[in-house]
Amino acid sequence: MSFNHELTPHEIVSELDRYIIGQHEAKKSVAIALRNRWRRLNAIVEMREEIMPNNIIMIGPTGVGKTEIARRLAKLSGAPFIKVEATKFTEVGYVGRDVDSMIRDLMDIAINMIREEHTASVQERAKDLAEERILDLLIPPATPATPAPVSTPFSGAQPSFGMPAAAPIPPIATSEDDALRTRTRDKFRDKLRKGDLDDREVEVDVASDQSPMLQVFGPMGMEEMGVNIQDLFGNMGGQKKKKKRRLPVKEARDILAQEEAAKLIDMDKVTKQALERVQQAGIVFIDEIDKVASRGGGGKSGPDVSREGVQRDLLPIVEGSGVMTKYGMVKTDHILFIASGAFHVSKPSDLIPELQGRFPIRVELHSLTENDFFKILTVPKNALLKQYEALLLSEGVKVEFTEDAVKEVARMAAKVNEEVENIGARRLHTILTTLLEDVLFDVPDAFREDQLVVDKSMVLSKLSAVVQNRDLSQYIL
Repeated sequence: MSFNHELTPHEIVSELDRYIIGQHEAKKSVAIALRNRWRRLNAIVEMREEIMPNNIIMIGPTGVGKTEIARRLAKLSGAPFIKVEATKFTEVGYVGRDVDSMIRDLMDIAINMIREEHTASVQERAKDLAEERILDLLIPPATPATPAPVSTPFSGAQPSFGMPAAAPIPPIATSEDDALRTRTRDKFRDKLRKGDLDDREVEVDVASDQSPMLQVFGPMGMEEMGVNIQDLFGNMGGQKKKKKRRLPVKEARDILAQEEAAKLIDMDKVTKQALERVQQAGIVFIDEIDKVASRGGGGKSGPDVSREGVQRDLLPIVEGSGVMTKYGMVKTDHILFIASGAFHVSKPSDLIPELQGRFPIRVELHSLTENDFFKILTVPKNALLKQYEALLLSEGVKVEFTEDAVKEVARMAAKVNEEVENIGARRLHTILTTLLEDVLFDVPDAFREDQLVVDKSMVLSKLSAVVQNRDLSQYIL
C-alpha cells in the first residue's frame, strides 16, 4: 500500500505540534492508534484479523483542537478521512441520513484520492497525447490515399442508361507532402511547448456533464439507490454527450489532458485499491457525539430517533460490519473511528454501554490558557497572525505585530472566554477581525500606507472598552 504508516509515534506527535498547540495526551493517543495500524499490517498473518483498532473519544470544549488533530492525522497517514456530525443522522426508517452513508461517502473520497494518484502517474503521457490532439486540430492529418478504382466495361465513358459518373479521385499524398507536413507539425509543436500558441482558439469536443441530479432520502439505503438512478440517467444512451466549444489552446490542452488521463486509468484497479485503503486505513471522525447521548440517562422519556436510535445504528458499523456501496461491500472492522464532544450537558457514560465499549480510549482535552493563545498566534505553520499578514500583503501592506500586542490579544481572548463563553481558539478570530476591521475595510481605497505596526496601545484603544463591558463583549466578541 502506498499510504504512509511508517511514522513513529514520536514523529507523529512532532508533526502535529507544527499545527496544534498543547493537548499532548490527545496527540499521544492518536499517534499510538495510527502506529498500531502499521503494526497490525506487519504482524503475523493469523493475528491480523484479530487485532481491532483503538477507537477514541476526545472530550473537551469547542475550539481546543479536536477536529484539527483528526484532520492532520489523516493527512499524515495519507488515509481516506471523513468528518461527520452525529446530529445529521436519524434512525433507519425515518426521513434523514442514515449512518451507513458515512461509509459510502468515505468510499467516494477514497476513489477520488486513488484516481488523483493514478492521474499523477500518467500525467506526462496524458500531456503528450493532448499535445498530439491539439496539433491535429491546428494541422489536420493528411487524407489517406484512395485506392485506384477497378476497371469496368464502362470505364472512361458515360454510361448510357442513367448511371452517375464516378467521383473524381483525390490526389494521393506524396512522400514530399508527408515530409513537409512533418516539418510543419514539428515547428508547431515547438511553438506549442513555448506557449506561443496559448491564445489561439481551437474547436474541441468536450464531455457534457448535464445529467439529471437526484437525491433520494429514505430507509434501507435509499440514498445509494438515488446515486445508482443518477448514474443510470447519466449513462443512458451510451457514452457521455459531447459538445463543441471554442477555447484558447492553453485551456483546451488542460481539458484534453484530463480526458486522456481518464482513458489511461484502469478504474477497476482504482476501485480495488480504494476499497482496500478504506478497509485498512480509513478514518471516520464523528463530531458532536454528545448530542446523541441521552440527557439524564436511560432514555426514560421514551425513544428518540435522533439520539438512542442513532447510537443503535452506529453500533454495528463501529463494531465491524459490511456496508453496501456502489463500489462493492465495505467491511468496517478495521476502520478507525474517532468521536468527539464537549459533553457539557451529558457525560460519556450516558451513551449506550455497547457503544461506550467500542470506544475504549478516552482522552480529555484541556481548555486553552493565555499562554496557549500566545503560541497559537505565533508558533504554528498556519498561525493566525501569519494569515492576516498574508492577506494584507496581497494589497501591498506589510503588517508587523509587536510582542506586547500579541500578548494583549491573548490576554483578552482568555478573559472573554472565561467571562462570556468558552469557544476556545475561535475567539482569536473574532478579536483579530474586530481589531483589524477598519484597516481591512480601508485598504486599498483610504489606507495609503505600505506598512502597519500593530502595538499594544492600538490593541487597547480598539478593544479595551469592548472587553471591559461584559454586555458589549458578549455581542461583539
